[in-house]
Amino acid sequence: MENGAAKPVIVAIDGPSGTGKSSTSKAVAAQLGLNYLDTGAQYRAITWWMVTNGIDIDDPSAIAAVAGKPEIVSGTDPAHPTITVDGTDVAGPIRTQEITSQVSAVSAVPEVRARITELQRSVAAAAEDGIVVEGRDIGTTVLPDADLKIFLTASPEARAARRSGELKGADVHATREALIKRDTADSSRKTSPLAKADDAVEVDTTELTLQQVIECVVTLVEEKRAGK
Repeated sequence: MENGAAKPVIVAIDGPSGTGKSSTSKAVAAQLGLNYLDTGAQYRAITWWMVTNGIDIDDPSAIAAVAGKPEIVSGTDPAHPTITVDGTDVAGPIRTQEITSQVSAVSAVPEVRARITELQRSVAAAAEDGIVVEGRDIGTTVLPDADLKIFLTASPEARAARRSGELKGADVHATREALIKRDTADSSRKTSPLAKADDAVEVDTTELTLQQVIECVVTLVEEKRAGK
């Protein structure tokens, strides 16, 4: 590289919801001048398309048959990540409880995972300055050769409290039950389950503030860039 420029680095950040994954990934990407990809939003987007088009979410073969139809485009600016389906901005609609409750079922269909994984790899390959990719199977399945893999964890209680803070008026107990249910579904699915890669650095965020988690991850990335 000329002028000693830092080499583009691919960072995979995995973990269950409520660990601060999205906030951390966006902030780290912004701070280090990297692109950012929220892979969960892509699974939400394809789920939204299925629901909108009346596909039976309980029928994996029906989902598989149309998995290739929607055109999903992810904007990778960490300050303003965007997502469209067939040209429609779906950043808002994909965050509803209706979509959240059905995304695990759609995500478990192998044809959906193959389609979205291919999409994620092409986005990462196009990121000239490097990228932070967050999800559940990035370090294990999507980008097994990522330069740095981080797995965020937190206690179910801490995660529920954070999630119910995000979901206005949500009941912490109900949120905790929903999180555990979704974790179980995502960890036990046959195709690329939620799992920690053998070479991932685990960061337990239970007792940390968001700023502390961000600082920790930025340090790990900078060390990786410096070739330590």
